[in-house]
Amino acid sequence: MDFRTKSYDVFNMFNKQWAVAASGNIKDFNGCTIAWGSLGNVWGGDRSTVTVYINPLRYTFEYFMTNDYFTLSFFDETHKKDLAILGSKSGRDTDKFAMTSLTPERHEHGVTFREATLTFVCNKIYWQPFNPEHFIPDVSDLYARMKQPPHYEFIGEIAEVIDRR
Repeated sequence: MDFRTKSYDVFNMFNKQWAVAASGNIKDFNGCTIAWGSLGNVWGGDRSTVTVYINPLRYTFEYFMTNDYFTLSFFDETHKKDLAILGSKSGRDTDKFAMTSLTPERHEHGVTFREATLTFVCNKIYWQPFNPEHFIPDVSDLYARMKQPPHYEFIGEIAEVIDRR
Protein backbone atom coordinates (compact mmCIF):
# COMPACT_ATOMS: atom_id res chain seq x y z
CA MET A 1 0.00 0.00 0.00
CA ASP A 2 1.27 3.47 -0.89
CA PHE A 3 2.14 5.46 2.25
CA ARG A 4 0.29 8.46 0.77
CA THR A 5 -3.00 6.65 1.34
CA LYS A 6 -2.30 6.17 5.08
CA SER A 7 -3.54 8.50 7.78
CA TYR A 8 -1.04 10.18 10.12
CA ASP A 9 -1.88 12.36 13.12
CA VAL A 10 0.56 15.03 11.98
CA PHE A 11 -0.42 17.62 14.56
CA ASN A 12 0.37 15.36 17.51
CA MET A 13 3.05 13.02 16.22
CA PHE A 14 5.97 15.28 17.03
CA ASN A 15 4.84 17.34 19.98
CA LYS A 16 3.07 14.60 21.96
CA GLN A 17 4.69 11.38 20.75
CA TRP A 18 8.25 12.57 20.03
CA ALA A 19 10.53 10.79 17.58
CA VAL A 20 14.15 9.84 16.98
CA ALA A 21 15.85 11.58 14.07
CA ALA A 22 18.94 9.58 13.05
CA SER A 23 21.55 9.74 10.33
CA GLY A 24 24.60 7.72 9.36
CA ASN A 25 25.05 3.98 8.93
CA ILE A 26 24.84 1.08 11.35
CA LYS A 27 28.58 1.30 12.13
CA ASP A 28 28.61 5.07 12.59
CA PHE A 29 25.36 6.89 13.33
CA ASN A 30 23.80 9.23 15.81
CA GLY A 31 20.31 10.34 16.57
CA CYS A 32 18.37 12.50 18.96
CA THR A 33 14.86 12.89 20.23
CA ILE A 34 12.91 15.61 18.52
CA ALA A 35 9.55 17.20 19.22
CA TRP A 36 9.53 19.68 16.32
CA GLY A 37 8.67 18.54 12.82
CA SER A 38 6.07 18.23 10.11
CA LEU A 39 4.87 16.11 7.23
CA GLY A 40 3.75 17.57 3.94
CA ASN A 41 4.94 18.26 0.43
CA VAL A 42 6.99 20.84 -1.34
CA TRP A 43 7.89 21.71 -4.92
CA GLY A 44 4.98 19.93 -6.54
CA GLY A 45 4.27 16.47 -7.82
CA ASP A 46 4.31 13.51 -5.48
CA ARG A 47 7.22 14.88 -3.44
CA SER A 48 6.04 13.92 0.05
CA THR A 49 8.32 15.29 2.71
CA VAL A 50 9.34 15.24 6.35
CA THR A 51 10.75 18.40 7.91
CA VAL A 52 12.78 18.19 11.12
CA TYR A 53 14.65 20.79 13.11
CA ILE A 54 18.07 20.02 14.61
CA ASN A 55 20.14 22.36 16.75
CA PRO A 56 23.73 22.74 15.50
CA LEU A 57 25.02 22.09 19.03
CA ARG A 58 23.68 18.52 18.85
CA TYR A 59 26.11 15.78 17.83
CA THR A 60 23.37 14.46 15.55
CA PHE A 61 23.63 17.70 13.54
CA GLU A 62 27.07 16.65 12.25
CA TYR A 63 25.57 13.43 10.87
CA PHE A 64 22.69 15.30 9.24
CA MET A 65 25.15 17.63 7.52
CA THR A 66 27.41 14.85 6.18
CA ASN A 67 24.84 12.25 5.07
CA ASP A 68 22.33 12.27 2.23
CA TYR A 69 19.63 10.36 4.13
CA PHE A 70 18.03 10.45 7.54
CA THR A 71 15.39 8.43 9.32
CA LEU A 72 12.61 9.59 11.59
CA SER A 73 11.24 6.90 13.91
CA PHE A 74 8.20 7.01 16.17
CA PHE A 75 7.61 4.70 19.14
CA ASP A 76 4.74 3.75 21.43
CA GLU A 77 4.48 5.04 25.01
CA THR A 78 6.54 2.17 26.44
CA HIS A 79 9.67 3.80 24.98
CA LYS A 80 9.15 7.31 26.39
CA LYS A 81 11.98 6.74 28.91
CA ASP A 82 14.32 5.69 26.07
CA LEU A 83 13.46 8.84 24.14
CA ALA A 84 14.11 10.95 27.24
CA ILE A 85 17.62 9.45 27.43
CA LEU A 86 18.27 10.13 23.74
CA GLY A 87 17.10 13.71 24.21
CA SER A 88 19.27 14.41 27.25
CA LYS A 89 22.55 12.58 26.56
CA SER A 90 25.14 13.32 23.88
CA GLY A 91 26.59 10.74 21.53
CA ARG A 92 29.86 12.66 21.77
CA ASP A 93 30.27 11.57 25.38
CA THR A 94 28.69 8.14 25.56
CA ASP A 95 26.97 5.38 23.62
CA LYS A 96 23.55 6.69 24.54
CA PHE A 97 21.75 4.05 22.48
CA ALA A 98 23.32 1.36 24.69
CA MET A 99 21.55 3.04 27.62
CA THR A 100 18.15 2.35 26.03
CA SER A 101 16.11 -0.72 25.15
CA LEU A 102 16.14 0.28 21.46
CA THR A 103 17.66 -2.02 18.84
CA PRO A 104 19.32 -0.21 15.91
CA GLU A 105 18.96 -2.01 12.60
CA ARG A 106 20.83 -1.55 9.36
CA HIS A 107 18.88 -0.07 6.49
CA GLU A 108 20.11 0.60 2.96
CA HIS A 109 19.85 4.34 3.62
CA GLY A 110 20.64 4.59 7.32
CA VAL A 111 19.52 3.20 10.62
CA THR A 112 16.07 2.15 11.76
CA PHE A 113 14.95 0.69 15.09
CA ARG A 114 13.24 -2.65 15.63
CA GLU A 115 10.91 -1.17 18.26
CA ALA A 116 9.74 1.76 16.10
CA THR A 117 6.08 1.64 15.16
CA LEU A 118 6.58 4.02 12.24
CA THR A 119 9.76 5.10 10.42
CA PHE A 120 10.18 7.53 7.56
CA VAL A 121 13.34 7.01 5.50
CA CYS A 122 14.16 10.35 3.90
CA ASN A 123 16.49 11.63 1.20
CA LYS A 124 17.77 15.03 2.40
CA ILE A 125 16.76 17.59 -0.24
CA TYR A 126 17.15 20.91 1.61
CA TRP A 127 18.64 22.43 4.75
CA GLN A 128 19.25 25.86 6.17
CA PRO A 129 19.47 27.62 9.54
CA PHE A 130 16.59 29.63 10.92
CA ASN A 131 17.13 33.35 10.47
CA PRO A 132 16.67 35.08 13.87
CA GLU A 133 15.79 38.34 12.10
CA HIS A 134 12.55 36.68 11.01
CA PHE A 135 11.49 35.40 14.45
CA ILE A 136 8.36 36.76 16.06
CA PRO A 137 9.00 38.10 19.59
CA ASP A 138 7.97 35.03 21.57
CA VAL A 139 10.24 32.80 19.45
CA SER A 140 13.12 35.24 19.95
CA ASP A 141 12.41 35.02 23.67
CA LEU A 142 12.40 31.21 23.50
CA TYR A 143 15.88 31.13 21.94
CA ALA A 144 17.12 33.71 24.46
CA ARG A 145 15.93 31.45 27.31
CA MET A 146 17.44 28.34 25.69
CA LYS A 147 20.80 30.11 25.18
CA GLN A 148 21.32 28.14 21.99
CA PRO A 149 21.88 29.06 18.36
CA PRO A 150 18.88 28.72 16.04
CA HIS A 151 17.97 25.28 14.76
CA TYR A 152 18.52 24.13 11.21
CA GLU A 153 15.58 23.02 9.11
CA PHE A 154 16.12 19.75 7.23
CA ILE A 155 13.63 18.68 4.57
CA GLY A 156 13.73 15.10 3.41
CA GLU A 157 11.78 13.51 0.59
CA ILE A 158 10.18 10.33 1.86
CA ALA A 159 11.86 7.39 0.11
CA GLU A 160 10.22 4.66 2.20
CA VAL A 161 7.85 4.22 5.12
CA ILE A 162 8.22 1.29 7.52
CA ASP A 163 4.85 0.98 9.25
CA ARG A 164 4.50 -1.54 12.08
CA ARG A 165 1.36 -0.05 13.59
